[in-house]
Amino acid sequence: MKFEDYKAISFARRGRVLYVTLNRPEKLNAVDALLHEELASVFTDCSNDSDSDLIVLTGAGRAFSAGGDIDWMQSAIDSPAAFEKTAREAKQIVFTLLDCEKPVIAKLNGHAAGLGATIALFCDVIFASNRAKIGDPHVSVGLSAGDGGAIIWPQLVGYARAKEYLFTGDLLTADDAARIGLVNHSVDPDQLDARVDAFADRLTAGAIKAIRWTKMTANIALKQVAHAAMDGSIAYESLSNVTQDHQEGVNAFRERRAPVFTGS
Repeated sequence: MKFEDYKAISFARRGRVLYVTLNRPEKLNAVDALLHEELASVFTDCSNDSDSDLIVLTGAGRAFSAGGDIDWMQSAIDSPAAFEKTAREAKQIVFTLLDCEKPVIAKLNGHAAGLGATIALFCDVIFASNRAKIGDPHVSVGLSAGDGGAIIWPQLVGYARAKEYLFTGDLLTADDAARIGLVNHSVDPDQLDARVDAFADRLTAGAIKAIRWTKMTANIALKQVAHAAMDGSIAYESLSNVTQDHQEGVNAFRERRAPVFTGS
């Protein structure tokens, strides 16, 4: 796709830096079918963009991304066959992000949850507003954390911590996330843009080919882990998609009440 053809993602440039913005601010950049489809191609298009050397990924408005759109979740429950496309795109999102040679900086201007958190954590360096929270609450709506969260969290904070947060769906403050190594930096919101831009300028002024290839070397082992686990991870999520607990989780979210799960 050409950048001008995107509808749920917007783009801007500053020198050799390409700013990629999830652009559903009225929905806290929650991922629906269209945004999911565009996320499956955007990192390939960014990789092929000859006018940039570095990508800054952020969200429009007050959130980075609230995760999956609840109406989209219901449509997947109603039409399980549609999950095949979602599964294919989920792999493309993770693998194209890992394969992108250009450094990708995540700028968490606000909360990052579920798939939003997964995408941020697969980026190379993460700056977060200290007012932001990050977490993977898939289980809170009766879903397995299958879109990559159960893969990337253990790589960053170890298996024990990762499983604690993935099992509970609890969100961490940016300060706590930085303390345990989940993100790189937690900064004052007023300083976030300047800190990210300064870091981007430092990299683009460096030996960019050496930086790119260092990224690709560092990603070899991570890509092996992702390729080994992603199919099984998505398969478990597809199973959880058709459970009664997932429908209860969606219903509870819509009704703004605590879910009553039965293990079915």
